[in-house]
Amino acid sequence: MSTENTALKSTPYWWEAAPVAPLPEAPLARQVDVAIVGAGYAGLTAGITLARAGRSVAVFDKQHPGEGASSRNGGITSGNIRLDHATLARKFGEDRANAITLEGKEARQHLYDLLESEGMNCDFKRVGRFGGALGPQDYDRMARQAEHLERTLGIEAYAVPHNEQHNYIGTDFFRGGNVRMDIGGLHPAKFIAELLRVAQAAGVVVHSDMAVENIDQTVDGFILKNEVSEVKARQVLVCTNGYTDGATPWLRRRIVPVRSRIIATEPLPPELMDKLMPRRMMLNDTRTLGFYFRPSPDGTRILFGGRDGTSLEDPTKPVAYLRKHLLEIFPELEPFGISHTWYGKVAMHRDMIPRIFEDKGIVYATGFCGSGVVWAPWIGRKAAQKLLGNTNERPSAFDFRAPSPVPFFNGNPWFMPFFMMKYRWDDRQKMRRAGRK
Repeated sequence: MSTENTALKSTPYWWEAAPVAPLPEAPLARQVDVAIVGAGYAGLTAGITLARAGRSVAVFDKQHPGEGASSRNGGITSGNIRLDHATLARKFGEDRANAITLEGKEARQHLYDLLESEGMNCDFKRVGRFGGALGPQDYDRMARQAEHLERTLGIEAYAVPHNEQHNYIGTDFFRGGNVRMDIGGLHPAKFIAELLRVAQAAGVVVHSDMAVENIDQTVDGFILKNEVSEVKARQVLVCTNGYTDGATPWLRRRIVPVRSRIIATEPLPPELMDKLMPRRMMLNDTRTLGFYFRPSPDGTRILFGGRDGTSLEDPTKPVAYLRKHLLEIFPELEPFGISHTWYGKVAMHRDMIPRIFEDKGIVYATGFCGSGVVWAPWIGRKAAQKLLGNTNERPSAFDFRAPSPVPFFNGNPWFMPFFMMKYRWDDRQKMRRAGRK
């Protein structure tokens, strides 16, 4: 046991069991039916759908496949929508708001069916998720949410009063909460490795460490270029999400990369894990800058994540911030050290829902707002069906106009520290209203 982080690793804990790696160089076709930019969950799922429909597909990634958020996230199959129903209805209309809610259930089931049908070994368990309430008002709202999910979508969900929460989480920090049993956890780096396996077996050619620097439209398609090569494609799908760069400047003005950081504890005694996470559920809370946390797939560690509003390469401050809030919930962890810390970039935008949209013939599948484990494979698949002109499938509720550009933004989220300060202030006020320090 140690409180010192002398051996703190800055690579994802997930990479211990499933390291990301470059692929052997593949022959570069001069022409393909579809070129996909981004070899994460969305790009590879789209590639599988297209290749199995008979299209020639090349996927390009400037890093190793999955090196971005796909191998760095918390591995929780939440499929969150950050806007509540009333806000969705006000922004997009009641019909689309209802369709978005229904599609969330369908997207989560699509993921589970994909894992089973393709035999993907990624430590998936549908263990449920406990959401912790900060105070009585939160609890009442969360109880109503659970009742709504059960009644309208048939999702097993229920409220957990304060006096029963120790059956789900070993802390007195929360004031009850709710449970959703349709949510689980997986190993994200193993998942992206399995997606890559299936994509390549389907005939998708994946080019790693090959950046696309420019996309030019032609009379009959597009030309994707970098300094040394070019490829002609009849159609283009961009799935870069939080790693969008200058190759698509129109998209970059609309997608804001936000760091999400995770810390992993050193291995913990089994009896302590049994006390703190008795059901090995996925966990979160109701703060604006909320935290998400979970046991490692082998049940020996706790992984704890949240937004990192810094631009620091030195992780000392953001790690201290996360550890402070981890100990706030689980003070029993004070004697134990942190073994790993890392961050990945999630993609936020002004609509704050996953999106499919089109501009000048290029289709985009992006903007997963921190819930890409469920949404990225689903949106990638639906975008592929759009390219195929598949009229047998119901159009996605997320396929409509592009999000508006962010004023005075061109890739550098210079304003994020100010937003983080505001959200932290809001959370402090929320805690005070709940009768907390």
